[in-house]
Amino acid sequence: MNDSSWQPEPVPAGPAYDAQAGPQTRPMPIVPDAAGRDFDDREARDRGAAAAGGPLFRDETPPQEPMPSPPPPPSQAPQDPSPPPPKKRAGRDLRAAIGVGVGLGAVIFASLFIVKAVFVGVVVVAVVVGLWELTSRLQEKKGIKAPLVPLAVGGAAMIIAGYVRGAEGAWVAMALTALAVLVWRMTEPPEDYLKDVTAGVFAAFYVPFLATFVTMLLAADDGPQRVATFLVLTVVSDTGAYAVGWRFGKTKLAPRISPGKTREGLFGAVAFAMAAGALCMEFLVDGGIWWQGLLLGLAVAVSATLGDLGESMIKRDLGIKDMGTLLPGHGGIMDRLDSLLPTAPVVWLLLAAFVGTG
Repeated sequence: MNDSSWQPEPVPAGPAYDAQAGPQTRPMPIVPDAAGRDFDDREARDRGAAAAGGPLFRDETPPQEPMPSPPPPPSQAPQDPSPPPPKKRAGRDLRAAIGVGVGLGAVIFASLFIVKAVFVGVVVVAVVVGLWELTSRLQEKKGIKAPLVPLAVGGAAMIIAGYVRGAEGAWVAMALTALAVLVWRMTEPPEDYLKDVTAGVFAAFYVPFLATFVTMLLAADDGPQRVATFLVLTVVSDTGAYAVGWRFGKTKLAPRISPGKTREGLFGAVAFAMAAGALCMEFLVDGGIWWQGLLLGLAVAVSATLGDLGESMIKRDLGIKDMGTLLPGHGGIMDRLDSLLPTAPVVWLLLAAFVGTG
């Protein structure tokens, strides 16, 4: 449009273009611009309209100047490329964990020193809930249908038989429970029968049978003191492992099974449990000697750690973090029984060797 040779076409004369028919087209005068170029006043008018109201055509849009980006707010200001080292965290809600732990401890020790039968009932409830958690996770994650009904009934029978009849009663109840699992599973199709009954027998041994040693400890004349020793040593071992491992832990104990456990934590568990064992054997258990408590504490620290690793192995195989969500800050009942279950027969055996079963 800036071609200076462009001229408007001649307008034909006639009545169609006279003043009465409408506006007539007239030649536009040529107006030189400031640089000496010629352009007509129609183009000037068009450019003026474009300047006032925007471009007349889409391809005539003038380039926009980039807007300067505003300075970043203080919260988004450039940071130091080297972040501070992360603080160690416990990984769980400590307030909830401590509150639940104190509540459970109050219930357990109150039932333990008031009426022995009430404590046996507490153990039965814990075992049945633990079996329910274990069998539920097996079915959800692996499709294994370990029959819960015979396990729950047989587990309760094992706990009571261990308290009333000792080790002989516990073994008989265990055998009958395994047989009940085999028969109960026969009511369903034979597919995966071997897998289901194997898991059922394992669950019967792992949860209720090992728990019968707790009620066998209770059956002694100083049974509440023996059970208290067993519980205190296990809790102290776990606490020592956590405290020392959290503060000083550097060398992994079993990284493929439980990355959070360290060798330093194991040493802390041993030291705390041995000290607590010496005190418990000297002041709680009838006929106990402090050096026996040192050996007892060492054995408890090892068995509790192995029990914790054993359940961690199960949970890793199942692809879960906790067995349940019943206890805030702890997980499920099985997540609290993991170190207690394998420790019970160890404590029962050593106390029977040191001071007898009476």
